[in-house]
Amino acid sequence: MGEIVGCGLLAHAPTIMLPLETRLELNEGKEISLVPGLRRLRTEVFDVLKADTVLVFDSHWATTVEFVVASHDRRQGFYTSEELPRGMRQVPYDMAGNPTLAQAIAEETVVLGTPCTAIDDPYLPIHYPTVNLNHYLKGPENWLSLGVCQTADTLDYLAVGEGVRRAIARTPGRVILIASGSMSHRFWPLRELAKHEASDPVHISTAAAREADLERLDWFARGDHARVIDTMDDFLQHRPEARFGHYLMMAGAVGAQACRAPGRLFSDYENATGTSQVHVWFDRPDGGWTG
Repeated sequence: MGEIVGCGLLAHAPTIMLPLETRLELNEGKEISLVPGLRRLRTEVFDVLKADTVLVFDSHWATTVEFVVASHDRRQGFYTSEELPRGMRQVPYDMAGNPTLAQAIAEETVVLGTPCTAIDDPYLPIHYPTVNLNHYLKGPENWLSLGVCQTADTLDYLAVGEGVRRAIARTPGRVILIASGSMSHRFWPLRELAKHEASDPVHISTAAAREADLERLDWFARGDHARVIDTMDDFLQHRPEARFGHYLMMAGAVGAQACRAPGRLFSDYENATGTSQVHVWFDRPDGGWTG
């Protein structure tokens, strides 16, 4: 019934929520490419795809004994980050949900042997990997968030992705998937942070992490998701955000190693205080995700 019409690995760096003048000050007078990249994604991709639902794999929503998907009819309020309250404070959000799809995701994932629960508690916190991207990409679509279980491994994340795929297939609607998070994700020590605010990737925490990211960006461009997945043990040495669970769940939903969708960049590969930031979009191939 339903279908996945597009997916992307998108950066949610707090910098994108700062005023333009602050972004220019931090980046040697230049705009970071992440902001215009998100605006292009809205007009060039989201407006064209006309999806019914956006599902965010949220790399900051860390669960422990199960995966959790937000199943609210609507989430609305004001968001202030406990991590960076000076830069992200009282950000308004208003997101209609899709409880039917959320419940189906939980059910299908449990059938595959991975614990997952749909939760609609009105006091359930929301996190900025969802809020920041919604701020730029919000349209008429419903928005869901799915957390990253911190005790899970690559096989668990891929299983959740398969559960997502099955759930979408059994429910009506066109769905966009967003893996909200970065690649290598090691910060500079506090006393050195101020020297590494600019977006130039020379400021990525280590040269080895930068090379590992660029290698995988090349594989993405070739549509070689199998190589990205099969080398996860190597990549984990460079501390990808949330053990790269956000990407792995997304990939699992579109075929995992069998996925051949090439990635196209909607930003430069950039630094944010030592961590990598980039927008990579994967269009559904004419022959399907595994065609």
